[in-house]
Amino acid sequence: MVNGRSAVEWIVERYSDSVDGKSGLRNDGNAWGRERGNERYVLELIGRVVSVSVRTVKILEGLPELGV
Repeated sequence: MVNGRSAVEWIVERYSDSVDGKSGLRNDGNAWGRERGNERYVLELIGRVVSVSVRTVKILEGLPELGV
């Protein structure tokens, strides 16, 4: 969880295209990747986050009960 949302929800919100109402500035979620020659950056980031999440669940499931 990131700020009360799933990590994937946070990424989608952070990298979604939007326009600031006051300044009119556009936030292009794909611009950072394009500037660095990787237009698939956001998609690959989501894939990495999902992979870490799945691995974390497997690790947690393998831990012994605390008996509290």
